[in-house]
Amino acid sequence: MVFKGRTVFAIVLLALLAGSLFTMAVTDSPIWEKSPSQASNPSPSSTPGASSSTAGDDKLSGEELDKVERAYELIETNFLSKVDKDKIVNGAIHGMLDALDDPYTTYMDQEEAKQFEETINSSFQGIGAECSLVNGVVTVTAPIKGSPAEKAGIRTGDAILAVNGEKLDGLTLNQAVMKIRGPKGTQAKLTILKAGASAPQELVVVRDDIPIETVYAEMVNDTIGKIEISQFSTDTAKRFAEELNNLEKKGMKGLIIDVRDDPGGLLDSVLDIADHFVPKGKTVLQVEDRNGQRSEEAAKGKYPVRTYPVTVMINGGSASASEILAGIIKEAVGGQLVGEKSFGKGTVQVTYEKEMGDGSNIKMTIMKWLTPNGNWIHKKGIEPDIKVEQPAVFNLTAFSKEKTLKADMVGDEVKKLQVMLAALGFAPDRQDGYFSKGTADKVKAFQTAKKLTVTGEADAKTMSGIEEAVTAMLRDSKNDAQLNAAITATEKRLGK
Repeated sequence: MVFKGRTVFAIVLLALLAGSLFTMAVTDSPIWEKSPSQASNPSPSSTPGASSSTAGDDKLSGEELDKVERAYELIETNFLSKVDKDKIVNGAIHGMLDALDDPYTTYMDQEEAKQFEETINSSFQGIGAECSLVNGVVTVTAPIKGSPAEKAGIRTGDAILAVNGEKLDGLTLNQAVMKIRGPKGTQAKLTILKAGASAPQELVVVRDDIPIETVYAEMVNDTIGKIEISQFSTDTAKRFAEELNNLEKKGMKGLIIDVRDDPGGLLDSVLDIADHFVPKGKTVLQVEDRNGQRSEEAAKGKYPVRTYPVTVMINGGSASASEILAGIIKEAVGGQLVGEKSFGKGTVQVTYEKEMGDGSNIKMTIMKWLTPNGNWIHKKGIEPDIKVEQPAVFNLTAFSKEKTLKADMVGDEVKKLQVMLAALGFAPDRQDGYFSKGTADKVKAFQTAKKLTVTGEADAKTMSGIEEAVTAMLRDSKNDAQLNAAITATEKRLGK
């Protein structure tokens, strides 16, 4: 499978909710909005609207610091087992940030901060495979095209059980990723259980530099181009400009920007992209600090302003930077939004690494962002101009494959099977999660069509075959209802 396209993600990703996508490339979706260069690691006293006197008055008193020290001493002296000082200190920081009740304000230790920085820089060193935790097992969502993982024969659905003899069961996905990744040129001996296989096998993969492509472009017909953005990282704006120019050379007269399931990224990347469409000096964004003071960000006029129709596709996985771009295109450009309501993240984060002093990092919410017209979309999302929901099959996850699905079984896995069969043209008599005789008949029909052993039961091989067929179907743009609606809307504005 190629690491490309939202349609492919729909069947294989187990979770794509903004802020929780883990891969070999990332430890946390880049949901912060200002790059370190923009933020200049501001302290609270340098945040717009905050005064130095206020910051000074809010410092911990000697009595409060003594209280923290006493708590640590009690733990060190009396706790049942010997304590790790670093672990206690990190836990204290986590506790303070958790008390803020803001999911976007987080603490990263040295290793997590390093991975976070690598994510923003759009490259990393490893085997090149996106993974999820499926029932506690590290499972390959997709090998990245051209990566060592793909060349070694690792495919979607493969379970990674161990790395260099170290078992991964019981680890968090982030902990497992840390073991799988490594310096370029080093070997990762992976214990792999392939879908449908009865026994694991070992593969040796040589780690390499893995670029993370965030921009994909194509002409969807003779006059309309489409640019898909998977996240906004350091190279995204540059790649967008390159692909935009390429599409224009091919005769593009209208553009569709696809930010479905894009969890966000860097603010400066979004604003750079917006400069292709917004006249210099026109407001593209507003920000509001803790004191309610607002300031405006205007287009800088870096590029010639395009005047052709622009349509943006959004859905519930479009968050943060994606919503900023959607808001700009809607309110400052007059473009249209197609799809489903966006996620609703309207806050700005900056990172504090220099202040921490040891390679760790605090990512903290410091401002609200608002659309050009001053709308705050936090926890509300942005409504599309043209609402289009995808067929149910687009939102399904992969089978767990824990057990063979057979007659009289009941549950979500059976319902998933029924919905997928129906999407492939093998509609059973019901889709309520009960494995009926009609369901068994359609399983037999699918197995016959794909030359699988005909049993009427969905074993791991049959489920893998169904997933592959559905993935192929989703890759076909004619089955993407939102894309087809976006094409129609763009054509209408072109006078077609």
